[in-house]
Amino acid sequence: MDESSARKLIVEIGRLLYERSYVVSSDGNVSIRLDENTILATPTMMCKGRMTEDALALTDMEGKPLLDKRASSELAMHLLIYRERPDIKAVCHAHPPHGTAFAVAGLAIDKPILSEVILTLGCVPLTDYGTPSTDELTEAMRPFVKHHNALLMANHGAVAYGEDLWQAFDRLETLEHTAKIAILAKALGGANDLPGDAIEKLINIREKAGYLGESARCQACGYLHEAEITCSTPAGRANGGAGGGKIAFTRDELIELLSQAAKLS
Repeated sequence: MDESSARKLIVEIGRLLYERSYVVSSDGNVSIRLDENTILATPTMMCKGRMTEDALALTDMEGKPLLDKRASSELAMHLLIYRERPDIKAVCHAHPPHGTAFAVAGLAIDKPILSEVILTLGCVPLTDYGTPSTDELTEAMRPFVKHHNALLMANHGAVAYGEDLWQAFDRLETLEHTAKIAILAKALGGANDLPGDAIEKLINIREKAGYLGESARCQACGYLHEAEITCSTPAGRANGGAGGGKIAFTRDELIELLSQAAKLS
């Protein structure tokens, strides 16, 4: 996408985020990766509903400004996603009320209650809390980025990403809609999970249709393991994927865990 079109689209998506109350005040941030080393992003401390095209910031992949506008202080989370996922070209970070309610309650959106969500998004894990605009936040996100297309950040908000900005926004919207339905279902006595055989069918359909690839089998969803959906990626298993329940540690990590256990005994 050329820069002029990208500027128009970011302003349009910013207004949608604001109008739908996914952000308020200067919350949230949006970006598009224009090429291998150029990011167009929303500016720091500006309402997403009142942005103009000339207010947007241009940076390189290290976050260095290429113009006089300053990007959001949370640009680092966008850069992490772009580095970890070469297929990703756009990122939306916001505080949608129902999704963020899950995040502040310490809950992931990972129950198999809606077939459409399994088909198009998969589960949304909850990452550990990290102070916004610091390495704490990006390090908490890192283990989940490769195999998920949206994340909840504990006591913070949500982020979704895609091959273009509309897909990133759609995934954020799906996250919020699912969270709202889950909360309403809870008020009515609780949601009924889909059975394991139905989940397996949905996984096969989404892969054949190209909605999600086999990498999504490595998502941090308990229901994947229960449905006997296997993850063939060692990294996915190590990071909480559904690979038969196995967890891998390096020698140094194992020694550190044993050392901590000995101190507590």
